[in-house]
Amino acid sequence: MSFLGIIIRVINAINRLVGNVFSWLSLAIVIVCFAVVVQRYALSTTRLWMQDLYVWLNGAMFTAVAGFALLRNDHVRVDIFYRPASIRTKAVIDLIGVVAFLMPFAWVVTTYGWSFVARSWRLYEGSANIGGMPGLFILKSFILVFVFVIVIQGISMLARSILVLADREDLVPVDYRYEYQQESH
Repeated sequence: MSFLGIIIRVINAINRLVGNVFSWLSLAIVIVCFAVVVQRYALSTTRLWMQDLYVWLNGAMFTAVAGFALLRNDHVRVDIFYRPASIRTKAVIDLIGVVAFLMPFAWVVTTYGWSFVARSWRLYEGSANIGGMPGLFILKSFILVFVFVIVIQGISMLARSILVLADREDLVPVDYRYEYQQESH
């Protein structure tokens, strides 16, 4: 059982690192978007690749931080039943949710996304806009990054649920326990 606690810690650390790094892209998005607006309205010029850039940064950021949002319990959820539920009931709901919804969703995205990303890499796909950014294939690769970060966080959620249901919540990191997450939001 202590192995599950280690898995939780490792996965949560990975998603915390990825989330903290990629969340800084929001600042880059604002700066690039501001530069585009200044160019267009103050200087009467524009760089099309910069317009692509802030949209692409946005896509990269939101796909990369999905696991971090799942770790922090920041995803939208219907709390009518979940919020007032006991810790064991929350563990059962999370276990069912990960197995019945998250993992099948990740499988579908991987199945359809893999060929989409592979085709883009084969073509070294760039922007559809003339003068736009090259390297769209890199951005499309974030579809697979998205799947990876949510799947590993789903594994962490499964491990937490198993530990709670086995009455070994003491092995769950304090900042990942149900009562801690409920108090912090």
